[in-house]
Order: sequence, then C-alpha cells, then structure tokens
Amino acid sequence: MYLENEGFPVETAGDGEEALSRVKSGYIRLVLLDLMLPGLDGWTVCREIRKFSPVPIIMLTAKGEEFDRVMGLELGADDYMAKPFSPRELVARVKAVLRRTEQAGARERTLLIYPGLTIDCNANRVEVSGREVQLAPKEFELLCFLASRPRRVFTRDYLLEKVWDYNYTGDGRTVDTHIKRLREKLKTESGRSYLKTVWGKGYKFEVTE
Repeated sequence: MYLENEGFPVETAGDGEEALSRVKSGYIRLVLLDLMLPGLDGWTVCREIRKFSPVPIIMLTAKGEEFDRVMGLELGADDYMAKPFSPRELVARVKAVLRRTEQAGARERTLLIYPGLTIDCNANRVEVSGREVQLAPKEFELLCFLASRPRRVFTRDYLLEKVWDYNYTGDGRTVDTHIKRLREKLKTESGRSYLKTVWGKGYKFEVTE
C-alpha cells in the first residue's frame, strides 16, 4: 500500500517458486524478498535470482541475528531489513536503491581496462579474461568506485558513505562481505587479483599477479 501510494506498480508472489517465475518472466525493477516463504525460502530464491539477474534485492525478515544478515548479503542481497520496521523507511530504501541503479545507467560512459579485467561503468558490464561476470548492483557500484581510483586506500566507513548513499544501519562488515563476493567473481586462472586488503586501514584496487 505504501509503495503504491508513492506511484510504484507492485506485483506479489505467494511462494518462492512464483517469485522466481515473476522475476524471470517480467520486467522487475527491484525485489522485496521475505526469507520465510512457503516452498523455496528467501535464501534459495535470492541464490537462484543471482544466477540469471542482477536485479536489486532487499531482504525482509523477522530475524535480526547477525548470521542472517551476513548470509543474506553473501547470497547477493543489496540491503536487509529486520521486522518490525517502518513502512516509510522501507519506501525510502527502495527509492535509494532505484536511484542508484538509474544514476548508474545515466552517467557518462566510463570504460576501465586493466590486465584481464574490463569494466564498462555505463553498460554495467564486467569481463574477466574475456568472459562476462554477473554482479549485483551494489557489487558493481563498489567495483567501479574502487577501480576508478586505483591504488588509493579507502576505509570501510568511507566506502559505506560513498557507495551506500543513505543512512545505512549496517557496519563495516557489509563492505567486507561485498569485497569477499567480488574477489570470488573476479578470480582469474592466472591468479591475478584486483582487490587488496590494507590491514588496519581498509581496501584498495590494485592489479597484482
């Protein structure tokens, strides 16, 4: 109701299988995904969506434990809200995620080329050793931010401020989780790496063999 009052068309799914079917068959701009679904649970649905789509995902659950938050992020969710929450806050987060996605598509074309890695920051496309790699929107935005500023070290708090552009309630472990997923996806047969941890400080983009 709150989303529709803000002008968003809303489709609903009663279980995990229907949710996957809707994402596959229609133009979905963003997924609000409850973990406690009949049939396939939200974790499974998130994992399956990430196999074929980078659509933004906000997970909703009554659980607030750190394990659930971290697991959701590791599976590819872009944000996480524990019930009970304010519907107005949820609408604000939906708008923020969509705004980032639309801004990414509208920004001036930027092509970043490194050994074994090509990043098209306008087309939301990443290739590793000639093969296209699918990234979630937040992963892609974080990679573009770091890769466009090579060898500069950024703290977790700074990355949260610049990449998560709303009053994010998480902490630096959110950045750690996204860096971990990016490293896995950017692996090359040559052993080349791109994201380096600077202990006690943060992260930087640097091509190393």
